[in-house]
Formats: sequence, C-alpha cells, structure tokens
Amino acid sequence: MQFIKNLVRDEAGATAIEYGLIAALIAVAAIAAMQGLGNQLSATFTEVSTKMKG
Repeated sequence: MQFIKNLVRDEAGATAIEYGLIAALIAVAAIAAMQGLGNQLSATFTEVSTKMKG
C-alpha cells in the first residue's frame, strides 16, 4: 500500500512526460515551418531558373 501512495505522490514521471510532449510539439511546429519555407524556396529557385532560361 505504501508503494501506491509513493507512486501517486511522485511527480517526476509526469514532469518527464510533460517535457516530452512539449518537445514533440516544438518538433512538429519546426517541421511544419521548414516544409513551408522549403516550398517557398523551391518556388523561388524555379522562378529564377525560368527567368534565366528565357
């Protein structure tokens, strides 16, 4: 019974999970931003290439 009481009071595991969720959210936001930037960069290079050919 004491083990269960200690387990309920222990917040270290919950804190680690929260930090993991925050890190995952930041990673998802960074990936989304990089994909958007990559699409814009690709369009810019395509436009420059087209203008250089013509």
